[in-house]
Formats: sequence, structure tokens, C-alpha cells
Amino acid sequence: MRVVEVTPRVYAVHGTAVNWAVVKDGDDLTLVDAGYPGDVGDVRASLAAVGGTLRAVLVTHAHVDHIGGLPELLATYDVPVLASAPEAAHVRREHLEQAGPADVLRMAWRPRAWPWVAHLVAAGALRDRPVPSARAFPVDGGVDVPLEVPGSPVPVPTAGHTSGHSAYLVDGVLLTGDALVTGHPLSRVVGPQRLHPLFEHDPVEAERALDAIAAVDARALVPGHGPVHHGSPAAAVRTARSR
Repeated sequence: MRVVEVTPRVYAVHGTAVNWAVVKDGDDLTLVDAGYPGDVGDVRASLAAVGGTLRAVLVTHAHVDHIGGLPELLATYDVPVLASAPEAAHVRREHLEQAGPADVLRMAWRPRAWPWVAHLVAAGALRDRPVPSARAFPVDGGVDVPLEVPGSPVPVPTAGHTSGHSAYLVDGVLLTGDALVTGHPLSRVVGPQRLHPLFEHDPVEAERALDAIAAVDARALVPGHGPVHHGSPAAAVRTARSR
């Protein structure tokens, strides 16, 4: 686990082949995503490293590598878990939009696939559990309205990777989840890119989500996978589309 200060209020955390973020607002913290089930110890350690009291959890999307640490974490922290309305249902596992073992096996011919599969199994990818307490964040004010959690992040609808995927803008940093990443164990390149279509619920919508990202005024991106990217979202999207 490695904690990277992006701004004094936003910290990127690199865990087991996946990232999460901690937003600091005085002594209060918002956690954005929570890694694999096996990452829960590192999630706790990252909160301690940033310092403060956890007040809320935001979810970009409900794949096991982004919510896997939540069931155990919530046994310690009695805090709300918020996502867009479609994604909150996904977090509760009322439906599932996630690549399964058969999908992964279709990529087994890739040289990078088997080390990655072994890594994710060790990280607890097969221990997928619902988070029944997840609920939708309010949208009374429409778009561009900050959420009432530490840091006041603004949700950015970026459906495609999942039907309710959200990015979050906070302190000039866009937390892009898996709508736009900068690396992945199955990718040969580093830098802004989309994940393989295998992992996208709706590839057409995932392409449109890049337009929403490009329209955001930010100076850095914290993706769900890969290193922090410094620069504008628009430039990052241009790079991703050029690959």
C-alpha cells in the first residue's frame, strides 16, 4: 500500500492492483472506494496515515476490486455508503454487472493474464459480498452539486463501465474510477486509457463517458488503476482516444 498526496485534501492510495482515495476535510475523512476484500487492512492503514475520522464512503462503481473491503470495514466504522441510484443497487447486489470467471478465461491466452488472475484471487476477488446499507446520494439540485460529505465532492455521471458509474471532482482533482485509467496489469501501456471492453458493461456508453470527463475542469486525475495523472482531463481523454 502506498499513499500519495495529490493535494493537501486529496490522497491517492495504491493497493493490490487497484486504487482508492481518501479526501481530508479538517479532521473528517471521506473514503472513495475500498479495494479488494484482501485490501481491508491497507484501507484502514491508509485512513490512519492520512489522519482523521471516517465520516462517509463514496463508491465509483460496485466491482469487487472497488467495494470488496467494505463489508469488513463497516463492521468497525458506522458510516454511510453512497453511490448513484443505479450503482447503489449494484453495491447491494440487487443486480451484477461484473466480468465473471468465464469472461476472464477468455483472456487466458494473454501472457499477462495468469499472474494477474493469481494476484486477484489472492486478494479475495472470489469473496464478493453485498453491502446492504448502500444508498443513493441525493440529486435534488441536479448536476454539479457538491455532496454533503467531507470535502464536498461533486459527482460526475460516467455510466458505461457500469450503468451507474460516477467520477468525483474534489479540490481540483477528478477521481475517475474505471471510466478512465492510467494502467492495468493486462495493459502494455501506461498513461490515460480505457479498460479492455471485457470489463465494460456498455462500451458505447463508456466511450460517451469520456466526453463527460473531458468537460471537467481539473488539474489531476486519480484513476481506479494506474498512477496519478497530472494534467487536464481533456488532454487525458485525447491521449486515451489516440491509443
